[in-house]
Amino acid sequence: MNNWFTINQIEADTYIISEYRHWEETHCYLLNGSSCSLLIDTGLGICNIHDEVMKLTNNPIIAVATHIHWDHIGGHRYFPNFYAHPDELNWLHGEFPLSLEQIKAMVMDRCDAPVGYDVNTYEFFQGTPTRLLSDGEAIDIGGRIIRVLHTPGHSPGHLCFWEENRKYLFTGDLVYKDTLFAYYPSTDPQAYLASLKKIAALPVEKVFPAHHSLDIQPEILQRMRNTFEDLDAEGKLHHGTGVCEYGDWAVWL
Repeated sequence: MNNWFTINQIEADTYIISEYRHWEETHCYLLNGSSCSLLIDTGLGICNIHDEVMKLTNNPIIAVATHIHWDHIGGHRYFPNFYAHPDELNWLHGEFPLSLEQIKAMVMDRCDAPVGYDVNTYEFFQGTPTRLLSDGEAIDIGGRIIRVLHTPGHSPGHLCFWEENRKYLFTGDLVYKDTLFAYYPSTDPQAYLASLKKIAALPVEKVFPAHHSLDIQPEILQRMRNTFEDLDAEGKLHHGTGVCEYGDWAVWL
């Protein structure tokens, strides 16, 4: 609809589906295996991501979310086979800490919405996962193994996805170039540091974030980890510190 999605191909079996007409510039990732496909995040839900995915694979689809925020699960309604982390199950069952009106305002914030789009029809996805994911387990999509990493901090059940054979790391909202959000009551700056230590130890060759610039190099993982360690040593790694800027990224504590 109205060119809402932008498609980029990483490899013959891997695609980025982006929403550049919203200020958050959300990126979803389609990983095609020989038996099924894994869709990491489903975007804002303003337009039908299922139609785009079906142009890129004939496989059955498993949807996973890096976390249960509106801009990552908006298209989940099109994919009944979806996985999630148990620490955010309550958000899928009516206990998300923001109201629907607050979510609608964020959906429309700095958004070049399609002609005729009515935000009053927007719904925050609710549902029951077909599988609960835990740290370290594998998702086998046929010829590709995707490892689940529980990386809380931005949210309690935040997940990164690690494809060891290709050295691909899909970082969700844990790592991207722009302002990282760690000030919400549901965020945990100390857990954020632990998660950065975890992913910075991996032999990553390509980082795929959920927002903003795709020109992001693995060195940023160590740089962010080191900065969070410095903030902790200075007694600043807690809510209320404010926005700390570091050139091509920042963190709001």
